Amino acid sequence: MESPVLVATSTKAETFGGVTYHLDGELVPVLTVELSGSASVYYEHHILLWKHPSIVIGIKAMKGAVKRMMAGIQIFVTEAKGQGQIAFSRDGAGHIAAIHLKKGQELHVREHQFLAATGNIDYTFERVKGVANMLFGGTGFFIDKFHAVESDGILWLHGYGNVFEKILGAGEQIDIEPGGWLYKDPGVKMETTMQRLSAGVLAGMNLVMNRFTGPGKVGLQSMYLHMPSAE
Repeated sequence: MESPVLVATSTKAETFGGVTYHLDGELVPVLTVELSGSASVYYEHHILLWKHPSIVIGIKAMKGAVKRMMAGIQIFVTEAKGQGQIAFSRDGAGHIAAIHLKKGQELHVREHQFLAATGNIDYTFERVKGVANMLFGGTGFFIDKFHAVESDGILWLHGYGNVFEKILGAGEQIDIEPGGWLYKDPGVKMETTMQRLSAGVLAGMNLVMNRFTGPGKVGLQSMYLHMPSAE
C-alpha cells in the first residue's frame, strides 16, 4: 500500500470554480481569496484576518436552522461579497487544505475543521451515532457535509499539523488514529475497531482505531485532534 501524500502547503493564484486564491505561510498559514463581484465566500466568523474595504460582510443562514440549533451547531456563518481581496487565518498552527469540488461532488469533514467555502457549496451535517471510541466517549459525533450541487466550487479546511491524502482503491483499507482523520469521500466506509492489549504494562487496555474502506480519498492530519467539547 502506498503511503498518504502531503497536500500542497502553498499556492499562488490558483483559480477554480470562478475564484482565485493564494495559500501562504508555514506555521500559521493564511488563505487569501480574490472576489470579482460575481462570487462569494462564507466562513467561520472568527477567522477573518484582513480585507479590502470594498468587501461587504454579512450573515448567511444555514439550512435546517432548528435542527442545527438543537444539536448545538452554528446556525449562521459569515459571508463576504464584493470586489477585492479577503484573507483568513485560524488562530492555531496547522495546514490549510484546498479541496476542489466539481459539480455533483460531495465531501464529508470532521466537525470543527471547516474554514471557508465558495458560496455555491451546500453545507449540511449528520450525527453519527454508536461510534464507541476513546475520542467521542461512545456518544457519537457530527460530520459536516459539503456538496457542490449546481456548479464547481472550493472548500478550504484547516488541519492541525500537516494534511496528507490517501486514495483508497475498492476494498482497500487503512486504520487511522481517531483524532487523525480530517475528511473522506462519501463512498468511503468508516468503522471503529478495538484491539485488546494482552501483554506488558498496557495489558487490559484497548487500541482504538477508525478503519476506512475504499474506494475514495481520505484526508489525515498529523496533529491528533481531540476536541474537549466531544468528551
